[in-house]
Amino acid sequence: MNDIKKILAIILISIVTLAVGCSQKNDSPATKTAKSSKQPTLPKNAVKAPDFTLAKLDGSWFKLSDFKGKVVMLNFWGTWCPPCRREIPDFIKLMEKYNKDGLEIVGVTLTSGSAEKIQQFVDSNGMNYTLLTDIDNNETQAVTSRYGEVTGERINGIPTTFIIDRNGYIVKRYVGPRSEAIFYNDLKPYL
Repeated sequence: MNDIKKILAIILISIVTLAVGCSQKNDSPATKTAKSSKQPTLPKNAVKAPDFTLAKLDGSWFKLSDFKGKVVMLNFWGTWCPPCRREIPDFIKLMEKYNKDGLEIVGVTLTSGSAEKIQQFVDSNGMNYTLLTDIDNNETQAVTSRYGEVTGERINGIPTTFIIDRNGYIVKRYVGPRSEAIFYNDLKPYL
């Protein structure tokens, strides 16, 4: 009888030790970090954002894939477009508040004139985010067309804005202007 009690005690101690060891592994610092940095589940209609290269206003080159690991708001807009202008103060605020959390805002400027003319507009409006433009042959129109193709809907109105998550997937699309609060509500899970 004593032998049976000893065997049961050893089995019980083994089970408790195993259970404690497993629970400590699940709460390790690496596991906690992985849980806290987990991205939200992708929407069903999420597609990989097409990579592209366009010119910045200073003539240097911007490549979207260089921003992998950041949350990108990609905005198709024009200096001549009143609804586009209405969004600018909200984009400025979003950059001031959330750039440190990994947010990048990138404006693809459509049919708005020379880089110098666009830069004057940027300076007069205090824009603090990256703006891209054509150098030679309507490159921005080609990028606009590719984004329409991957989403299954032509971009036929501006502003049109996409939220691209840290892994390069388009997770949200807007046609028409939105407020800082609406953008932030949709950005928050990805920051």
